[in-house]
Amino acid sequence: MTSQRSLNPPRGAAWLISLFANREDSIPGDLSEEFAQIGAQSGGAIARRWYWRQTLKSLPHLAFSAFRASPWLSTGAVVAGFLLRRLTSHLPDYATFTLIAKTDIYQHHFALYRFFASTAIDIEHVLIFLLVGCFVALLARRREMAPAIVLAMIFGAMAVVGSVAFVVRGGDVASLWRLSWYFTDSFAVVLGGVLVRSLRPQASGLSLQG
Repeated sequence: MTSQRSLNPPRGAAWLISLFANREDSIPGDLSEEFAQIGAQSGGAIARRWYWRQTLKSLPHLAFSAFRASPWLSTGAVVAGFLLRRLTSHLPDYATFTLIAKTDIYQHHFALYRFFASTAIDIEHVLIFLLVGCFVALLARRREMAPAIVLAMIFGAMAVVGSVAFVVRGGDVASLWRLSWYFTDSFAVVLGGVLVRSLRPQASGLSLQG
């Protein structure tokens, strides 16, 4: 006999649904009902695989339904996040090289200087993108994830287009490795949305079962 625990939806899939769904969405309830029926008829393993497949199919609908429900709020959050990134784009470089100039790291600790002038700046940019993602999610209220994802896709597309254009104009192909950092920046925007969504009280009204 199938145990009660095996009839609970997979925690990972249920968590993803809770990130994107809101109280008015019927998809979480529908998935839970069908999951229970499939689990009773075919067993927990089949039901869990089915739930994961349906979750992945449902996420795009849940994410971008925010723009249909609140188009001005969601679009405004994306625009505001883009502008905030533009305003803060030079902060990591300015802060890092100001620190280097005041501490004479270049003369006394060249290895540390190289770290600050390269990897440290990349990390600081990732943190800026994370803050941008949090900012966008806060503006979007109960529609946190869709604007964060759209903005991340915009930044990712800009990075790809810019990198390819640089190579086409005669730049070094090896520079394409920078795309790994650019994609990390985009991921940080989405992570900011996840953090705000997860920490905001009663974000979705959904509870996880496991």
